[in-house]
Amino acid sequence: MDFASSLNGLAAKVAQQASVIQTEEATKNAFVMPFIHSVLGYDVFDPSEVIPEYVCDIGTKKGEKIDYAILKGGEVQILIECKKIGDPLNINHASQLFRYFHVTSARVAILTNGRFYSFFTDLDAPNKMDEKPFMELDLLDVDEHVIPELLKLTKAAFDVESIVNAAGELKYVSRIKKLLAGLLGSPDEDFVRFVATRVYDGAITQKVRDLFSDLTRKAAVQFLNEQANDRLKSAIVGPGNAVASAIEVSQSAPAQLEEIVDKVVTTEEEVEAFMVVRAILRSVVDVKRIVMRDNQSYCAILLDDNNRKTICRLHFNRTQKYLGIFDQCRSEARIPIQGVDEIYAHSDKLIDSVKLFEAQGSTV
Repeated sequence: MDFASSLNGLAAKVAQQASVIQTEEATKNAFVMPFIHSVLGYDVFDPSEVIPEYVCDIGTKKGEKIDYAILKGGEVQILIECKKIGDPLNINHASQLFRYFHVTSARVAILTNGRFYSFFTDLDAPNKMDEKPFMELDLLDVDEHVIPELLKLTKAAFDVESIVNAAGELKYVSRIKKLLAGLLGSPDEDFVRFVATRVYDGAITQKVRDLFSDLTRKAAVQFLNEQANDRLKSAIVGPGNAVASAIEVSQSAPAQLEEIVDKVVTTEEEVEAFMVVRAILRSVVDVKRIVMRDNQSYCAILLDDNNRKTICRLHFNRTQKYLGIFDQCRSEARIPIQGVDEIYAHSDKLIDSVKLFEAQGSTV
């Protein structure tokens, strides 16, 4: 299989099997070894390429083991430390990586729980592993910008110098993206002042700051929604002529628009469920075609951002959560679920729904 197919296949496996994996050893066998072998292309059964339980005594530390060492040209190039699927990854879990990185020839260290991968190098000080990763990978929500850099670590295209040279840019671009997400979602006082001084001509008093704090938040919400294929207007007036829709919104529903912007809150649980659905469907359709459109009563997951191609609905804004799945007649059946993981049990129905849309084409 090619690189993309291998990555997609492993992502689908993680989505389907994560809920039944209970130990770190099972995580390594089910997910990490396939990542090393199928995605990166190293032979996990050849000790000249991959050494499991790698030992390198350090000072008074004797017999400590790192989960995997990947070799290239007879030298250790990549170190991998594993945790159980579902366990959080943080720098406290990387103590052995820090020690081994310093005494081996490795330039890249990876901390993983089988789904999330954090990649480290030595940008801050030579031969000393950084405390923050330069790149992160989520197999259930793959960032397309990570793919070219991940390819550089594969056996066929190994270029550690290139990835280390690009690590600084990757590291700071990732931080900037997270910063922007935080500022747009919950703008702080400095950001509000920055915005106000560029669009408001008067003195920036406390009253003006309070006003622009609310306006900046609303503008950010509307901007992000418009970037997501104008889904907010579609939710209000439905599909149709874009100009007519815009006129209808502006003339008859300005108050409704503001009210919905304020009341629609996409929860972390809804985002997690969306990622699960994307992971399930990754094997049958390009995940870029699967989008989420949230509104007050439910969160819809659509194919091609088309509300006539609703894959499922998440009814999570109540005590009893439901997964809404549609039959061939487009009748919705609400299935009670206790948590996001239970969506995996209905993978076949979700896949069948997408296959039906694909078979029917634009007539759906």
